[in-house]
Amino acid sequence: MQTYKFKRSFALDSTLSPRLFNLLDSAFPGLGINELAKQARKLGGVWEHVSTPFARIDDNGTLIAHIGVLEIPMRIMGADVIVGGIHAVCTHPEYRRRGYYREVMKEVLDYCDKRYDTLLLTTDQPGLYQPFGFRVIPEHSFKAKYNSLGSVNGMRSLDISDSDDVKLIHRLLETRTTVSNIVGVFSHKALFLVNECTKPLYYFPNLDTLACLEIHNQQLKLFDLVTPELNFTLQALLEQIPQAIAEVLIYFSPDCLQFAMQAVAEIFEGDSLLMVRGTFAAEHQQFTLPRSARC
Repeated sequence: MQTYKFKRSFALDSTLSPRLFNLLDSAFPGLGINELAKQARKLGGVWEHVSTPFARIDDNGTLIAHIGVLEIPMRIMGADVIVGGIHAVCTHPEYRRRGYYREVMKEVLDYCDKRYDTLLLTTDQPGLYQPFGFRVIPEHSFKAKYNSLGSVNGMRSLDISDSDDVKLIHRLLETRTTVSNIVGVFSHKALFLVNECTKPLYYFPNLDTLACLEIHNQQLKLFDLVTPELNFTLQALLEQIPQAIAEVLIYFSPDCLQFAMQAVAEIFEGDSLLMVRGTFAAEHQQFTLPRSARC
């Protein structure tokens, strides 16, 4: 009779991490999760240091199923809380539809319900999680017209191959304040670096702020701000950007930025829906969980 082992620690099994990332690459082809994790690790964001693995393994050493749990420090409706983040949910293709996902999820919820009042995840398959008490939470982006000729250059691109820029990124992540009092995230270096390490990052020296942003055809998309103190307005940030801007889109609640914006119902690329289990004080508010904190 075949038996199955259950593991909850990367530290106790040095072979667990590479097997997990191989499984993730096969379960989510095209996302390059293994490479993202390697890149983040080079920058000091080590997945294995912050994720608790719930891994089911058979007698032959095959990793059957995995669900990871992260602790995410957040501010929700003005209260600072620790939220459990569910991520890297997958089952080996040869072991699907045999109930292993349900077994592992039960272990995860038994663990999490003793520790967190709130769990969250993002997914394009909400039906997998609804039987376990997760519910979809609507999100909103925010837009406004703007008229800037871009006459000042107060920003520069960060180079993750430059050691000084890496130190700067770490300092800002370690000391960051939340970008919103409705739904915001404090320091979580590994999650941020995995999500953002292959995307453009910009530094605004006059504001001592890192920004995750994109500009195309005079449209600015702002995904996150990492700063020790959010004591400036959106207008002050926009005045430091050298490109002409006609429209601004923000993918987090701009309640701290002192700028009138219109909320727009949002469904992210890949239908990455936000789901929550447990209490969530911002459930009926207009917000977006920042891209850098989605798991």
